[in-house]
Amino acid sequence: MAVFEVALELRGEVTRGGALRGEDASRPGLGSEGSALDALTRPVAILVGHFGSGKTEIAINLAFGLRNRGAEVTLVDLDLVKPYFRCRLAKDDLEARGVRLVAPPGDRFYADLPILVPEARTAVRDGHGLRSRLIFDVGGDDLGARALGSLSGMVDRPSAEILFVVNANRPFTEDVSSLRGMLRHVESAARLDVTGLVANTHLMEETTPEIVRAGIRAARELETATGLPLRFCAMQRRLAEAFGGPQGMAEQLPILAMERHIVAPFAVRPLGTRRRSSVV
Repeated sequence: MAVFEVALELRGEVTRGGALRGEDASRPGLGSEGSALDALTRPVAILVGHFGSGKTEIAINLAFGLRNRGAEVTLVDLDLVKPYFRCRLAKDDLEARGVRLVAPPGDRFYADLPILVPEARTAVRDGHGLRSRLIFDVGGDDLGARALGSLSGMVDRPSAEILFVVNANRPFTEDVSSLRGMLRHVESAARLDVTGLVANTHLMEETTPEIVRAGIRAARELETATGLPLRFCAMQRRLAEAFGGPQGMAEQLPILAMERHIVAPFAVRPLGTRRRSSVV
């Protein structure tokens, strides 16, 4: 049994079979896990990609998953573009699980403004310790990546994984040429080279294992076209069971099994979503 599972067992949060108990399963982040966490060996992960690709949910679930393994995690919200889908909306849950969130404070917290807080620069400058992990959620397309461009000179590139998230069910992702063009635009705006790809094709609650497999094939095509390695695939936890569970592999790719944490204020929340904060 892993060290973290031992700790949870002592606190009564895991059954002998490894499943989360009913009452504790509702605690945010305990279900964020998977073999993808082993695939990210660099201490800094920077998530970029097109609008709606799923960067924010991946960032939050990576933060929870790494925290579950005992790491000290800082999550930097660099999404200055979409006010309804940002890491800061999960602030309460993140802080409850011991994840440090860097986002605009006070009355600027929900502002739809291009605010880059000084703490973001500090997080980049100070880097990471032996057990620390740093995750950046960057806004969509080249517009959102401009915020990262202002920090690019401070990023220790050998320590950072810059991950382009591929969701083949979004507009302007109809073929590998479109995906490749978007990737290059993001790199130019961010002033950083992408180092890897993440497959995250989905249709929200209607996603099936077949859709996941089709998305992996699209990401593989981009991998072939660019030479960038496909690091892992992300999917809802319930879908991971079709591939042998969170510690299994999907089409030979490590899995990030995710909970859903961010829901737009105007949308009906599906069962199992965690967000309790309000948008003003």
